[in-house]
Amino acid sequence: MDQMTIIWLAIAVVMAVVEASTVQLVSVWFAVGAAAGCITSLITDSIPIQIVVFAVVSAIALLITRPLVKRIKVKKTEATNADRLIGQEGVITEAVDNTEAKGLVRVGAQIWSARSMDGAPIEKGTSVTVAAIEGVKLIVKSNN
Repeated sequence: MDQMTIIWLAIAVVMAVVEASTVQLVSVWFAVGAAAGCITSLITDSIPIQIVVFAVVSAIALLITRPLVKRIKVKKTEATNADRLIGQEGVITEAVDNTEAKGLVRVGAQIWSARSMDGAPIEKGTSVTVAAIEGVKLIVKSNN
């Protein structure tokens, strides 16, 4: 192996390590391009040809995988049936106390764990509006 083969191999390994450590898909294309440059260095000693092969293969890898990467990176929030509760009114059936992680609210025919949006306690019987959902808890605000 000549010096350029080792250099291309080192670049490919460094790019692969960077990719593995970031999980952001930022250097995988350059790792592929460097591997192509390494293979090219075994065929020819011409550094300009090796660089062109590196650049072209990296660009092609980027163009081929970019749509896939965009689909993977875009996180779509899927609406659930519970999302329809946001904006609904309910009644506190057990006093809400965020510091003690207590509280229940009835919205329609369902009873949910509840937490106060502003952190203030809410008494039993208080009319509230559902502001958000966090896991299995409704975040409510008092209508008073």
